[in-house]
Amino acid sequence: MLLDADLAELYGVETRVLNQSVRRNLERFRRDFMCQLAAGEWANLRSQIVIASVHGGRRLRPYVFTEQGVAMLSGVLKSPRAVAVNIEIMRASVELRRMLESTDGLARKLETLERKYDGQFAHVFEAIRQLVAPPKGGDKKIGFRND
Repeated sequence: MLLDADLAELYGVETRVLNQSVRRNLERFRRDFMCQLAAGEWANLRSQIVIASVHGGRRLRPYVFTEQGVAMLSGVLKSPRAVAVNIEIMRASVELRRMLESTDGLARKLETLERKYDGQFAHVFEAIRQLVAPPKGGDKKIGFRND
């Protein structure tokens, strides 16, 4: 999740402009796209990154955005950088769809070949299948463990 201030910098707009655009387009920002930090979360974050709490610092709790919220912001904001990001998101989506379709097609061809050659190359087919399969496993933790 990304803070509104960080995204404002990324998109080349002021934080207040970003938040104003969000408030004007609330119907686009579902619960799984963004939320506002709770008071305790905001106090904890302020203490960690030493943000002034009085005069000169933020007075309102920040919004945080998920990946979908970041994409939606690029369609709502009007800065040149936001437009460029939106275009790249659309291109990446199309390319990802193409890659998935080609992977599905390859899997079907592999099945046909495997049936045709009756297990003679079972090990080869299994190795290829493992190479084209999406990685297994959940999110990997980053950082140090305190045991």
